[in-house]
Amino acid sequence: MEEERLDLLAQVAIWYYEEGLNQSDIAERINKSRSMVSRLLDHAREAGLVEVRVRYPLRTDEGLERQLRQAFGLAEVHVLANPPEDYQLLLRRLGELGARCLQAALHPGVIIGLSWGTAVYAVVSAVPAALVPEATVVQLIGAIGHGDPMIDGTELGRWLAQKLGASFRFLSAPLLVEDEAVAKALRNERINKETLEIGAQAEVAIIGIGSPEPEYSSLLRAGYLSRSELQALMAAGVVGDLVAHQFDEQGRVLDLPVNRRAVALDAESIRRIPKVVAVSGGVPKAKAIAAALRGGLVNCLVTDARAAQAVLQLHRER
Repeated sequence: MEEERLDLLAQVAIWYYEEGLNQSDIAERINKSRSMVSRLLDHAREAGLVEVRVRYPLRTDEGLERQLRQAFGLAEVHVLANPPEDYQLLLRRLGELGARCLQAALHPGVIIGLSWGTAVYAVVSAVPAALVPEATVVQLIGAIGHGDPMIDGTELGRWLAQKLGASFRFLSAPLLVEDEAVAKALRNERINKETLEIGAQAEVAIIGIGSPEPEYSSLLRAGYLSRSELQALMAAGVVGDLVAHQFDEQGRVLDLPVNRRAVALDAESIRRIPKVVAVSGGVPKAKAIAAALRGGLVNCLVTDARAAQAVLQLHRER
């Protein structure tokens, strides 16, 4: 009986959503009232037979994109025009733009490197399910292990691999450890070393750009760094981080203990990845974004118009 009900719900949904019949036409076909058809469509959605996805028309600012390409020698730039004030909504929109960048790079056998954080989550969330034969998703950074699991590189990697029908390689290690020798040992552990070597072969990487400002620090929210440690990093010249590498305003990865305690793909290997897509927005991130661009750590930027204007202003002031 339940199977017959699901068959009816599916058929009504197909007539309505795929064949374009109105509810009155469907009611006539199944000899029911129009209000009953409306309820059946609601039941079809509740049963998971219908998935509604709204594709927001993402408008970009070509002028700002051109200026950023010229200023920093970027291969690709996508600037969201008229960005929303709400930061969570902004992240979703940037995630949709980032997902389009990733989709353009997909092909059978592609290796995709993945970092962690809210921006990377937004990208993975926006990627539609589509089989990519023999693709591999590889984690570029250790796990946070607590806090919000949905921004953890391990969970995001599994999710993206599932969407693409890809294999997944993960790092069996935390993002940061207390001792430099332990971090080195973990990076050299056979399975982790193989994973990092595969990560170095990635054709495309999806990453975020972090800030040491306590209000915006993902490392603080994850519990890896304290406010006093962030203050010490800023005093040492840190303006941002990328795949757990702390860098200065020139985009130079600094020789700091916190960098040596990270379990992640090294910065030079990241620079050699053909397409490094950095997704980061909001004016407070402008200083970190500008530094990452100066250092050549990324070659494809996804950001918003307000952040782009602030980045260009910083560039002009220098």
